[in-house]
Amino acid sequence: MFTGIVEELGEIVAIEPQGDSVALAVRGPLVVQDAVHGASIAVNGVCLTVVDVEDGVFTADVIKETLDKSSLGVLEPGSKVNLERPVRLSDRLGGHLVQGHVDGVGAIISREPGERWDVVTVSLPADLSRYLVDKGSITVDGISLTVVEAGADRFSVALIPTTLALTTLGHKRPGDPVNLEVDVVAKYVERMLGDRS
Repeated sequence: MFTGIVEELGEIVAIEPQGDSVALAVRGPLVVQDAVHGASIAVNGVCLTVVDVEDGVFTADVIKETLDKSSLGVLEPGSKVNLERPVRLSDRLGGHLVQGHVDGVGAIISREPGERWDVVTVSLPADLSRYLVDKGSITVDGISLTVVEAGADRFSVALIPTTLALTTLGHKRPGDPVNLEVDVVAKYVERMLGDRS
């Protein structure tokens, strides 16, 4: 479980093809400080399992399913990525409950720069729109954000200077893909209420 509060902007060091999967090597000196084999680290919002750690770099195996259903498949050596370690039960929950399970991939539609912040509009797979509400939570590339406006096929978020400076969203441009995870609480509520149509 994660909070969507990015700890570090990491970098892809290498991608080694392994048949229908890849071994991803990621530089993240902060997040590997206490990482061991089998630990979880979220990379752009995707929960990955650490295989090895050496000199500030961790490796993780990424299977075809994950490459196909997230934006990790478009990463290249040198790509910047958002990194977060799992939350401890004693930690503050600064963002919202994030599982690291991508629900879909959207794309940046537009950026509207403000004096100190940007309003970013992101495309949304139609089957996810029912989980978004104005002022609700969404995770974009592993970043816990508040929805400004929720639409049928898009939503907007406001990015404060800290988010612009310390995450990949400060560098993403229209057309760039992003991983989306909707609020898990909304999915559970829908399941409990069942089909009410």
